Amino acid sequence: MNKLILLFLFFFCSNIGAQDSLPLAKKEKIVFTEKDVVVDSDFVALKPFAKNFKKKYIDEAFIYEFKTPEKNAWDRFKEWLANFFKNIFKFTDSKSAVNFVDILLRTIAILIVLAVIYMIVKSIMNKEGQWVFGKNSDRKIINYDEIEKNLHKVDFEKLIQKSLESGENRLTIRYYYLWLLKKMSENHLIEWDVEKTNSDYLYEIKDEAQKEDFAYLSYLYNNIWYGEFELDEATFAKARNAFEKSIKKINNG
Repeated sequence: MNKLILLFLFFFCSNIGAQDSLPLAKKEKIVFTEKDVVVDSDFVALKPFAKNFKKKYIDEAFIYEFKTPEKNAWDRFKEWLANFFKNIFKFTDSKSAVNFVDILLRTIAILIVLAVIYMIVKSIMNKEGQWVFGKNSDRKIINYDEIEKNLHKVDFEKLIQKSLESGENRLTIRYYYLWLLKKMSENHLIEWDVEKTNSDYLYEIKDEAQKEDFAYLSYLYNNIWYGEFELDEATFAKARNAFEKSIKKINNG
């Protein structure tokens, strides 16, 4: 046992001595010069930003802070309507009331558009085109709206003939009425003016019989021209005869 211990100590001491006898490695200092530095000589082109490049980043995907849009007058009005109908119809939530208001406003808008279209179509259908003056006007063609302004130049007999041929009985009665005013003005029974009304002319007529005739003819004209009913042949013939009789009486003095 003692021999083993001695052998172990011998080898241990020999190993330590061998380590102490190893020479120390010498550290070399590395020095770099400019020749050792590699310079990158490649050309680098600058890439500028595209003009108005910021516009590409204004979509919702690039907006990280969402702000509640301010309500305008129309939005506040719709909100007021929604609250109003919500209280009346007892909607369960505000969204239902808003949807109801949207449908209501769209319906009203459609009705307004249809009403405008109806008025335009009706105006076109009632348009009476252009007509011809008498001989003294060199047969100039004028618009119907100008007839009253040029009452004394219009050849009403030709206008009446044209309207009869086209079957426009209601328009024929209007021409008879304007022809009556023309004859009354020419015979100094009235002072014609485009701004005057039937009541104004009735007040100017002095003769009671003529005043009574004019009152009746004015009644016929107003009901036929402005009435919305269908003008039958019997009513038209009766009115036509009344106008022709009165005009003939005025011509005969």
